[in-house]
Amino acid sequence: MNHRRISLGILTLLLASLLAACGGSTPATPAAEPTSAPAAAQPTAAPAAPEATAAPEATAAAPEPTAAPAAQPTPAPLEPLPIPDQPKAPVSTSGFQGTLQFWVLGYQPNGGNRTGQLMDAAVAAFTKNNPDIKVEITGYTGDQAGFTKLTQAVQGGQAVDVFRLPSDILPLLVNDGLVAPIDDFLTEEDKADIYPNLLQAVSVDGQAYAWPLWVPPVGMYLNLDIFEERGVELPPRDWTYEQFVEIAKQLTFTRDNGDQVYGYTALIDPGVVNAWSFILGEGALPLSPDNKTYTFDTPEAISGLQKLADLALVHKVTPPDFGAQTGADIASGFKDRQVYAMYSEPSGASSGYAAAGMNFDVWPMPIMASGRHQTAGGIGLISVAAIEDEAKLQAAMDLGRYLTSAEVGMDVEGYYLAPGARRSVKVDAPINKFESLVESCYITPIITEWPQIRTILHPQIQNVIFGQLSAEEALKQPAEEINMILSMGS
Repeated sequence: MNHRRISLGILTLLLASLLAACGGSTPATPAAEPTSAPAAAQPTAAPAAPEATAAPEATAAAPEPTAAPAAQPTPAPLEPLPIPDQPKAPVSTSGFQGTLQFWVLGYQPNGGNRTGQLMDAAVAAFTKNNPDIKVEITGYTGDQAGFTKLTQAVQGGQAVDVFRLPSDILPLLVNDGLVAPIDDFLTEEDKADIYPNLLQAVSVDGQAYAWPLWVPPVGMYLNLDIFEERGVELPPRDWTYEQFVEIAKQLTFTRDNGDQVYGYTALIDPGVVNAWSFILGEGALPLSPDNKTYTFDTPEAISGLQKLADLALVHKVTPPDFGAQTGADIASGFKDRQVYAMYSEPSGASSGYAAAGMNFDVWPMPIMASGRHQTAGGIGLISVAAIEDEAKLQAAMDLGRYLTSAEVGMDVEGYYLAPGARRSVKVDAPINKFESLVESCYITPIITEWPQIRTILHPQIQNVIFGQLSAEEALKQPAEEINMILSMGS
C-alpha cells in the first residue's frame, strides 16, 4: 500500500503540473483524445485551438478574482437523448446484481452538458437490457481537485469500477496493480474487430489494460476555396511528398489585396504530433517497439525531419512563424482569414469547421519513403479497476466493452466524436473522413516517461525548422539523455 500511495502521489503531482500547462475551461462537449497531455517541464502554453490539438480535458484552476464577477446565467439542461425500445446493448452473463461505479471526466448529471447527455443515454441503454445492474456515474472536473478526487477513489479500491482517464496516466495505475487486464475478456470477435495497433498501444508487458474507445488521427485539412481560387486540382489520395510540395508551392501566393497565402502550416508543440507524419513517413519511430530504446536518431528519422524543415527553409511554403504558431492562429488563418491552404491536425477540429459551413476536406498525409500511409494520434480508452469479485469484474468488463462498441453508436446518436477503435464502428460526417486513417495511425507511447521525452524532443525539432540545427544534430543530441530516462523506468 505504501508503494501505491507513493506512485499515486506522483500521479497527482503529474496531473497538477499538467493543469498548470493547460489554460481554459472545461469543454462543454467531450473532446477527442489529445495526442498526449502537455508536459509540465516546459512553460509552453497549450494552444487555444479546435479540439484535440492538445489536452482539451485538462483545465487550470482559475485565480481568485479581485472582485465578484457578474452573475452568469445557468445554461438550460440538454434534453435527454432517446433510448431505443430494444437497445443493442448486450445482456451480461456475469450474474452480478448490484451497482457499478463509473467515473467520467467532465460529466455533468441530468443533461448538464453534452458529456452528461451522451453518457446518461449510453448507460441507460446498457441498464435497460441489464435491469439487475445499476450504474452510478460520477463526474470529476479537469482541475487539480478533480484529479485528486479520482486518484484517491482509485487508491481506496471501492468507489471506482470503470473509468475514463488520459492515456498517459494508465501506466502509473497499471504499475500499482489498480487496473485489470482485459485479455481474458476479449472474445475472438473483439480481437478481429479492434485494430491491432490499438490493442498493442494499451498493452503493458504483453497484456492489454484498457478497452480502446476512439482515435483522433492526424489528417491533412484542405481549404477548398483556396484550391478553387488558384485553379489547383485536388491531388490523388495516395499523393506523394513530392506532389504535396508542388501543390503547396502553387497555393503559396500574394492576393491583390496584399494578403500572403501559404500552402501549408502545422502546430509544432510539445503536446501534439500534428507534423510528425513527415518523420514517421520515412519509416522512423521515436522509440523501439518495446519502448526501451530511443530510435529517432536513425537515417530515416533524420531524413523525415529534414523534409519537414525543407517546407520552410527550401520550398518556402510555410508562414514565417512556422514552428512557433499557436493553434488559435492556425485555426483562424485556415477558416476565417483564408490564408492557409493546407494544414495537418487530428479529427477534432473538423466538426467545428463543418458546423461553420466551411468548404474544406481532409486527405491522408502524403506518402513518403516508407511507401505507405502513415499518421499519428492519441487514443481514448476505458479501463476497469482491479476488482476481486469475479461476477462484478465480468459485469464491469461487459460495460467497458459496450461503451467502446459499434452497438453503443447505434443506441446513442452522436456518441462517437472521433473514429472508433473498432472496424465495425461507423461515425457521421465529418468525423468519417478520418476513418481510413485509423489503421495507419501511430499511437504515441503510453509510458510514464513519454511526457518527459517529447518535451526534450520538441525544441530540437523547432530548432531544425528555424534553421538553427541540422536534422542530424537535433535528433542525435538527445539520444543519451532519453536512453537514460528509459533505462531508469524499466
